Amino acid sequence: MSDGIIIAIDQGTSSTKAVGIDANGMIVDTVKVPLAHSSPQPGWVEQDAEEILRTVVEALNTIANRAEQRVLTIGISSQRESALVWDRIGGDPVGPMLGWQDRRTNPQAAEMLAAGLGTEVRSRTGLPLDPMFSALKWQWLLDQLDEQRTLTRSGRLVLGTVDAWLRWKLCGDVAIEEGNASRTQLYNINSGTWDQELCGLFNIPYECLAPIVPSDAISSPVHAGTAVDGVPIAGVMGDSHAALFGHGVRVPGSVKATFGTGSSIMGLADKDIPEGSGMAHTIAWSIAGIRQRAFEGNILSSGATVAWLAEVMHCTPDVLAEEAATVQSSRGLVMVPAFSGLGAPWWDDAATGIICGLGLGQRRPHFGRAAFESIAHQIADVLESADEASGQYIDRVLADGGPTRNDWLMGLVARLTGREVIRADVTELSAFGVATLAGQTLGVWSPEEVEALYRPHTSFNPTPVGAYSAATIDTFAAERERWREALARARLRPA
Repeated sequence: MSDGIIIAIDQGTSSTKAVGIDANGMIVDTVKVPLAHSSPQPGWVEQDAEEILRTVVEALNTIANRAEQRVLTIGISSQRESALVWDRIGGDPVGPMLGWQDRRTNPQAAEMLAAGLGTEVRSRTGLPLDPMFSALKWQWLLDQLDEQRTLTRSGRLVLGTVDAWLRWKLCGDVAIEEGNASRTQLYNINSGTWDQELCGLFNIPYECLAPIVPSDAISSPVHAGTAVDGVPIAGVMGDSHAALFGHGVRVPGSVKATFGTGSSIMGLADKDIPEGSGMAHTIAWSIAGIRQRAFEGNILSSGATVAWLAEVMHCTPDVLAEEAATVQSSRGLVMVPAFSGLGAPWWDDAATGIICGLGLGQRRPHFGRAAFESIAHQIADVLESADEASGQYIDRVLADGGPTRNDWLMGLVARLTGREVIRADVTELSAFGVATLAGQTLGVWSPEEVEALYRPHTSFNPTPVGAYSAATIDTFAAERERWREALARARLRPA
């Protein structure tokens, strides 16, 4: 093994984090830089690509300047589906970056679905036709910036995701990692290439898309006036994909749930995903010439629900969690956080957020509990769909992400899903995952050594021996039924 550290960037919605990992696979340093977003209109979510770059450079510099060893390589884990356009000549972004939560293109999606294009799009991409993915965002941006597509067809404008933007600004390379490309809705999951017919369908010139590269592609050396200039990027993944890799999952059978602003439930796939399952088909990673498929269910609001309620209740998410754990139930209160519709397994843009079961005896702790229960219920819904997609009952879930530090929440998820929850106690698992990929790419570790790296964890059993009476188990079943009834109301359908 080489002496030195690997720096991994985890570029997310609300912050950019960086970790330093030594040759033993141990995290030796961590830094977090906050990141803002704006919502100029209801359903719109925008971020500043230059600010994202600034936070990445700050995080890289901080870890590198504090390190006592040389930096061997860099790995990047990034938020996915967020879309931006930049000028190839000047190198600057043109217009805002539209975040993955942005729903301004709901009307365009509805129009395409009404035209019967949903099945065609899904058969080519593995994804439901939905505004979450990049294609409709790029279409909207180009309609504002280059309506006739003149600049785009000339090669002047480049369409990219966060990983492509960072590679461009740090290294000067124009490229998008394959797993991230598979989340754009322009990538053909059958051929592993950009789909020119889909580009025509979304009115996006094929010429403006960055070339697709594997997850273990080695970039040009960084040359951006940073403390890591001269060091290559040797691993890039979407954040959810990096978490799955970080859990050590290499074959189908295990499923992970990443908790964050939203949540992602993902597992490796060795067969086609049934269309009616509500799960998306995606590329987990492309390493050593092998393209690995996965199934995924995306929950649009989990941690965001708690953050919203904490703001409304004039407290912090931590206070809300502490209070929620002090009550035995929500007293019938149910919250469906469809702020921007519902993601997997429903993919229902028309769903609306609701709170039902209001009573005079409810206080802030009951509202808090209902918010956390909404996370667990959505996880349960997706896992039930994942059972169908994988063709087997999934009896355990690998969990990661900031909210998983809450033992009470992990126990709640285990109880409401009826499955064992195994929490990764590596604090930054997405960063850890992409760091191990970068190290594997450069030969710091062999693939076998990466899989053998120590990954501490804590287990939460859904039914500890003697813990629940029959009445308590019936209570959990009743809570699931109340959730389904509330979900039907949120979707404006009969229960």
